Amino acid sequence: MKFGMRKPSLKRSLKVRTTGRAKRAIKRKVVPGYGKPGMGFVKSPKKSVKNAVYKRTTFSIWDLFK
Repeated sequence: MKFGMRKPSLKRSLKVRTTGRAKRAIKRKVVPGYGKPGMGFVKSPKKSVKNAVYKRTTFSIWDLFK
């Protein structure tokens, strides 16, 4: 498990801000439960716990400027 600062990726940062918005909007309309809190744990508990720990143990370079 990683601890400390995540390596920034400009390519991923731009992609998440542009292409994902339309896909998420469509999926929210079509898939019941998509985007609701706790659904990740229902679908895949092991992955959900791993991601929660990663989020709490690492930080972004942008967090330093807040």
